[in-house]
Amino acid sequence: MHYVYILQCADQSLYVGETRDVVARVLMHQAGEASGFTRQRLPVTLVYAEEHPDRRRALGRERQLKRWTRAKKEALVTGDLSLLKRL
Repeated sequence: MHYVYILQCADQSLYVGETRDVVARVLMHQAGEASGFTRQRLPVTLVYAEEHPDRRRALGRERQLKRWTRAKKEALVTGDLSLLKRL
């Protein structure tokens, strides 16, 4: 399985990523070893994750989420499906 995840950084920015192991990847982010973006914005908190059957689909979803506005990502994170559809 592969996962797409969203982290909330200390400065309230959102980071979207893809991984096979969400727990290990979040620990790498916390250690400053996963991304230059999150390294500058520690600590980070996992706020959303979704499972995908293969890496190709996970990468496609990651690309999709990265193009979304912050408001749309926040609606996804909070599970506000009606707002998500309107955005």
